[in-house]
Amino acid sequence: MLNHRWRPVFYSGLAVLAIWGMAMTGYRIARNTRVTAEKVSAYVQATDLSKLTGEARAQALKRLADMLNALSAEERRRVRLERTTSGWFEQMTEAEKGAFIEATMPTGFKQMLTAFEQLPEDKRRKTVDDAMRRLREARDQPQTRGGGGPAGTNAPPVLSEDLQAKVRTIGLKTFYSQSSAQTKAELAPVLEELQRVMESGRAFRGR
Repeated sequence: MLNHRWRPVFYSGLAVLAIWGMAMTGYRIARNTRVTAEKVSAYVQATDLSKLTGEARAQALKRLADMLNALSAEERRRVRLERTTSGWFEQMTEAEKGAFIEATMPTGFKQMLTAFEQLPEDKRRKTVDDAMRRLREARDQPQTRGGGGPAGTNAPPVLSEDLQAKVRTIGLKTFYSQSSAQTKAELAPVLEELQRVMESGRAFRGR
């Protein structure tokens, strides 16, 4: 039998081991359930959207939207830049595209558009340029492109020159509200990067 002096130490040790065991179990569960860019890609490749109809199709689209919303900012950017969901998007109806875009836009997105439009023109241009630069840097990172070599000058632009010009001149909020679902999808990675720049406060410095 344990000496009564050592009993508290023994029981404390057991408690620490139990807590550690629960923490490790929770970590493993969280790691296995955490949504990643790879899991989104695997789901898209394993599911043939063209063969789904009715409730099954609606559930598949909802699951994809939920997975995108569960991604971290970096993983979400990776999915956008790799155009992981583009194959599904092309198969969606116009109504499905609109609903999918609304469902996957980040929280606070509309507030960001309003705040962006209130910036002076030079600040808006700089903010767009900063967002585009950050996206190009992320696109050119090997881990963003599945471990390949440098993207180089042959890499596709993160946003076409025509859309960049319209964003800068027409006004982002107006242009977005008047755009087609396809254009909104092309704008999505830039808009999300703009939101990160705005939230960092860099766009408001020196106002």
